[in-house]
Amino acid sequence: MSEADSEATHPPGLDLDRLAGHLARERPGLVQGPLSAEVVQGGRSNLTYRVTDGTSRWVVRRPPLGHVLATAHDMGREHRVISALRDTPVPVPGTVLLCEDPEVIGAPFYVMEHVDGTPYRTAEELAPLGPERTRQVVLALPDTLVALHAVDPEGVGLGDFGRPEGFLERQLRRWNKQLEASRSRDLAGIDELRAALGEKLPASPRPTVVHGDFRLDNVLVDGRDRVTAVLDWEMSTLGDPLTDLGLLAMYSEGLDVPGSPISTTSHAPGHPDGAELIERYARLSGRDVSRIHWYTAFAYFKLAVILEGIHYRFTLGQTVGAGFDRIGDLVPVFIDNGLTTLRKG
Repeated sequence: MSEADSEATHPPGLDLDRLAGHLARERPGLVQGPLSAEVVQGGRSNLTYRVTDGTSRWVVRRPPLGHVLATAHDMGREHRVISALRDTPVPVPGTVLLCEDPEVIGAPFYVMEHVDGTPYRTAEELAPLGPERTRQVVLALPDTLVALHAVDPEGVGLGDFGRPEGFLERQLRRWNKQLEASRSRDLAGIDELRAALGEKLPASPRPTVVHGDFRLDNVLVDGRDRVTAVLDWEMSTLGDPLTDLGLLAMYSEGLDVPGSPISTTSHAPGHPDGAELIERYARLSGRDVSRIHWYTAFAYFKLAVILEGIHYRFTLGQTVGAGFDRIGDLVPVFIDNGLTTLRKG
């Protein structure tokens, strides 16, 4: 058996025989033959597999191997929000089942329908579409955010999905705690950025369901340049919708960060800039975006903290792979951009 065949029948972290048995019990007749699988690249941290019986295809999501904090990889939470949004204008995969018993495959997991589409992760992947198609693909992102933020949480059973009161304060505290956990060197400007964000904290609009990591490579796009599914809901909650928009704007501002694990497509010909995406969202949603510079600056701060954490783990020898030796040099770029953006507001 080749290595590829072995990985298809014994993918890491997914026992296909036990999965097939569970599906046979819970969804009789769903599976028509032996299962094979492949690991799907992408996503923040949860493992994603494309599974097939030779006729039908599904996607399985489970926490990463060796995870410790179950609350950080809550399969029930992801399954709940996707199921709730299924009958709304927000494009999401249909859900098949949730299994919270870790004895089945070694961790909780859920199964959803496979959706055709491409997750564009780099400018190079977008380039073959040409400038006009690239523009249309990216403009679909604020449109999708408008649809998500228009969903009534109570109406879809998500009224208790988060704690929107004090949302921005908690977000700042959370990412400050993350920063302190990986602080091992002087970072010029990071304390100034954090303090300024706290001092200029905006008043949040009415809370909505927020995705938490909304960007181009977390959606699938079909051959007609339509968004067919929004993926990777592990950061979703009820909170300030402009945090989603600020993050999207940050990813669209033409950052020159070669070697970064933070993907960006902003250099693709025809890619709209953050200002155009913000204007489109404001026009379609009717929301006041006059404080959007704060939200974009906060996105820069959050990404600076994430990158510093990766750098810290690299210095401890806990991260291996190409490019990680350059991560530390990227952190000041995000800090400087955060400070510059905040001063605009």
